[in-house]
Amino acid sequence: MTSAERTLPACPVETTLTLISDKWKVLILRDLLPGAKRFGELRRSVGPVSQKVLTSQLRQMEDSGLLVRTVYAEVPPRVEYRLTELGHSLEPILDAMRAWGEGYQAARG
Repeated sequence: MTSAERTLPACPVETTLTLISDKWKVLILRDLLPGAKRFGELRRSVGPVSQKVLTSQLRQMEDSGLLVRTVYAEVPPRVEYRLTELGHSLEPILDAMRAWGEGYQAARG
């Protein structure tokens, strides 16, 4: 049992929020849904996030089992991030968030 599993709340909604509660984590998930990306690609696609914050978020998501970090033995080293099956299982949640956001924008715009 990992430390993340030991500290998860009893409420399933709160558990989900615990795993993806940060704005950057949701955007990382969005950007990795189509496939693997390198760190620099993620940094550009996610938006104005610092290297330190992005690295921290990626490590937390890896610890949670949402993504996998693969280091290729090349010079210079190449590192790719890709969603795990568990990470991909969040796609319907992101789709629902997108649909809700579009509806909200249409109603408010």
